[in-house]
Parts: sequence; C-alpha cells; structure tokens
Amino acid sequence: MRIAMIGSGYVGLVSGACFAQFGHDVVCVDKDEGKIARLRKGEMPIYEPGLDKLVTDNMRAGRLAFGAGLDEAVAGADAVFIAVGTPTRRGDGHADLSYVYAATAEIADAIRGYTVVVTKSTVPVGTGREVARIIREAQPAAEFDVCSNPEFLREGAAIEDFMKPDRVVIGVESERARDVMAGIYRPLNLIQTPMVFTNIETAEVTKYAGNAFLATKITFINEIADLCEKVGADVHDVARGIGLDGRIGRKFLHPGPGFGGSCFPKDTLALAYTAREVDAPQTIVEQVIEINSSRKKKMARKVIDFCGGSVSGLTIGVLGLTFKANTDDMRDAPSLDIVPALQAAGARIVAFDPEGMTEAGRMIPGIAFAKTAYEAATGADVLVVITEWHEFRGLDPRRLKEAMRKPRIVDLRNIFDPEEMRGLGFAYEGVGRPKPRN
Repeated sequence: MRIAMIGSGYVGLVSGACFAQFGHDVVCVDKDEGKIARLRKGEMPIYEPGLDKLVTDNMRAGRLAFGAGLDEAVAGADAVFIAVGTPTRRGDGHADLSYVYAATAEIADAIRGYTVVVTKSTVPVGTGREVARIIREAQPAAEFDVCSNPEFLREGAAIEDFMKPDRVVIGVESERARDVMAGIYRPLNLIQTPMVFTNIETAEVTKYAGNAFLATKITFINEIADLCEKVGADVHDVARGIGLDGRIGRKFLHPGPGFGGSCFPKDTLALAYTAREVDAPQTIVEQVIEINSSRKKKMARKVIDFCGGSVSGLTIGVLGLTFKANTDDMRDAPSLDIVPALQAAGARIVAFDPEGMTEAGRMIPGIAFAKTAYEAATGADVLVVITEWHEFRGLDPRRLKEAMRKPRIVDLRNIFDPEEMRGLGFAYEGVGRPKPRN
C-alpha cells in the first residue's frame, strides 16, 4: 500500500521506516527542510538503536522516501498518518493540537481519492471527530475515513515494539477503512499479533489509559521504595514478590528518580485535563503527576543529605543525563531537576552520558562534560547515577574508587550491588535498599 507519514519526528520516522520494512511504499513528510535533507543522506535526527540501518536499507530498496511537500504524498496515498507533535500546552496542561489541525487542513486540500486519515500522534479523546469535521468542511465531496491508531513505542526499543507489538489498537468505524488498516498491518498476522478494532474514542482513551497506568506503577514502586528505606526492607525483593503475581506483572516495578521522557509527563497531564473538562476527574492520575514532580526534586536532597547536609564546594560526578537509557531524549529527564538543584547548592557538576550531552548542554548551563564515565569520576567527592545505561553496569568499581577523591556513590538506579560496593570501601546509597546496621 501507499502511505504518507506527516511528521518525521520520533513516531513518524520510526513508524514510516517500519511500514516500509513491511513492504509498503512510504513517503515521510516534514516542514523542516533541513531535517529532510539530512534524512535523505541517511543522517538520523534522533538516536534510536537500529534506526539508521532500517532507514537506509528501505531507502535503497525504494520503499522509503522523504519530502517537504505534502500535496503529492497525500494525493497518491491509500492512508495518511498524522504523526506531528502534541506537546503540553502552556498554562493548562492540555495537549497542544495546533500541529495536528494544521496538518489536517493541508491534508484536506490534497486528498484526491478515497483516503484513510489516521491519527498516530497521541491525541485527547474527541480529536478524531474534529479531524473529520475539518476535512469535511474543507472538502464536502471528499471520500475519506478517519481512524485512530495510537503508538505504543518505548524509546530505545521502538523498532522491536513496532515489528513485534503486544497489540495493535485501531479505532475505525467503516468496513472500508477497517480493510485498509488490516491490509497495512497484515504482516503482523504471521506472528499472531492481537488486533483490537474499536471505535475512535475508545482507541484515543486506550493510549492515555495505558501510559497513565504505567506511570502509576512507576510512582507506586517509588513510594514503596521510600517505605523500604525507612524500615530496612529491600524494594527489589518486594518488587519481585509482587511482580510474580500474574495480576500485577513484573514490568515497570524498578525504583528510580521518577519518570520523564516525551510520553508519560505530557500524557498524564493531558488525561487529567481532559477528564476534568468532562467532569470525570482522574484523582489517582493527578496524584501521580504531583508525586513524580516532587520526587525528582527530592533526589537532589537525597544526594545532599548523603554528603552530610552540604555539597557546597564539592565536585559531583554524574553518570547519565537522558530520561532513560538507549535514547538521546532529555525531555522531562530527572537530571533537569537534580543537576540544577545540586548546582544551586554550590556543587560543581562533571557529567557523562553516551548520547545526551549535546542536548543537555543546551538545557543545563554551567555543567562540565567528561569523555568517559571514568573521567566523570576523576576527582569527584561523590558519584551520582541518574540514568541506567548498560555500559555503567560494567564499570570497574576499583577503577572508580582510584579515580575519585572520596569513594561515595548515590545510585538512583540501583545498578551496583550494595554489598560489593561497601566491601570495596565505598559509602553507598541506593533507592529503597536497606542500609547497613550499626
């Protein structure tokens, strides 16, 4: 089939490349001509493992192309996916849908034959109906259907999530559109992927409900971690004990400094706003938002308390700045709260992140960057782990100790073994782990 992907950001680029890998002819469109020029050269605007090869392979095969002009791509498409940004709107927390509606207006002008217009962007309930209204008003005679097909991609594992998804959710209300969408996803029939066909509103709510539930699991285990620290329990054993219950599950029960990224913060805010708007407040989600925001700030206090109540004049080595491993995404990363708070308390920060330092340099003034994790540890009075990059797990603790001024570690991701680190002479503190008894 012929697919036009409007927006070549994270969701649009990954989805477009994966659809091309399915065998479809895909054109990814973006107003940023510089981005399009780089993509045509095989240069990725984001870091996502395996994406560069997937894009270049499908470009060479002639199934994937990039352009700045929407008209031609839409006119020849069986399906047009809207994959533009929906950032949090300033002032009220609602999703900013201006990019979605601007793209819709352009699509309306470009439709030539029957077309399925698909919202791939994360959008609040009711957006699909408004997309249909805009197109119908602009082109009363147009043959089209609107469909909601939310994405469920984890940054750092997006290609695997797309090619081997847990499920595909499709909100659609005509058999003709259902047939088109079933055809697009037909390759997934080979691995018996569940296809959830429902109406548009249900698909839109499903996306937000899924992200809100995962954010709630993260927040729950973080609060349990706080309890564990007070009573001498180990949160990892607690997580395993409850996670083995099939009703709960083991995923998203790893404690840390709070969730960030492009999805959970903005999607929980948008869900809360939408729910209040229709008089169905989501009080649990609102509490999750508040707790997660305060947790990031508390992590800086945790470091300061570990250092005896003051970090003034200390050099702090920071390992990891992105909101999670295997991405260069700094959006709502815990480091954006933790590092400035430590700087404000008088600390000098030397940080290392495998992919996020360029973006972090624009967002955190006054930070110094190291070329390696060991360099970040050199001369440090304390080492703070903020992001769980796999390469940090393989660091040699003895080498870290030799490099540091004082062998102290605050491990906000629990990547090190407490007994091993203390046995090597480190003062060590994790999250939700029992402290040594006096």
